[in-house]
Amino acid sequence: MSKSYVFEDVSGSAASSPAGADASSLLQLGQAVPDFTAQSTAGQISLSDYLGRWVVLFGYPADFDPVCTTEAIGFAESQKRFASMNTKLLGLSVDGIYSHIAWMRNIEEKFAIKIDFPIIADTQMQVSKLFGMLGTGDFAARSVRATFVIDSEQILRAMVFYPPSIGRSVAEIVRLILALQLEREKGYVTPEGWRPGDKVILPAPDTQRDAEERMLNHPGNVDWYFTLQNFGKKKADQ
Repeated sequence: MSKSYVFEDVSGSAASSPAGADASSLLQLGQAVPDFTAQSTAGQISLSDYLGRWVVLFGYPADFDPVCTTEAIGFAESQKRFASMNTKLLGLSVDGIYSHIAWMRNIEEKFAIKIDFPIIADTQMQVSKLFGMLGTGDFAARSVRATFVIDSEQILRAMVFYPPSIGRSVAEIVRLILALQLEREKGYVTPEGWRPGDKVILPAPDTQRDAEERMLNHPGNVDWYFTLQNFGKKKADQ
């Protein structure tokens, strides 16, 4: 990766903006995500620590927010599912370490759910700035509800933003990662609402010859540009 930033959780201290940290130029799908180092509930961590694994970096507005609490619970309950996809979770808000720890302990006490994935304490908003996660207006000093899917080579593969009032779907993030991994491993693309076991789509031919061969030789053709392919087995619970 071409850039690397180190951010600290130092409340009340000035923190310089990272040179060249223009989110609009850094965060483009299909490009390398710049490495960063920051303080978290698991100690100091770097994005490069996760090289070789997929990462879901999710920003949220605030600790002890009821919508954010449901999301933290949802992610925690799905950790084994993410682990089975070689995927690590990494949370982030602009609250401090002590607030994060108190919130995690409160969730375990009140909901019997243990949050054991790291949560970044982005008190100086540097990681949020780097990823373009800061809101505007009344939410200018808070991270928005944003999700970034980073693959095992630390390439940005997807990003999704929600308003503060709407909780994201953890199940949809799982589906998204499965589809992205299928594309990278097999070259298939996936239709609207795809679930594991559903038919996938072959990428459209990009030459006249390939289009003609596709029409002649593939049983899943709807038209030259639209070809369905069976893949995997449909699960009863999908």
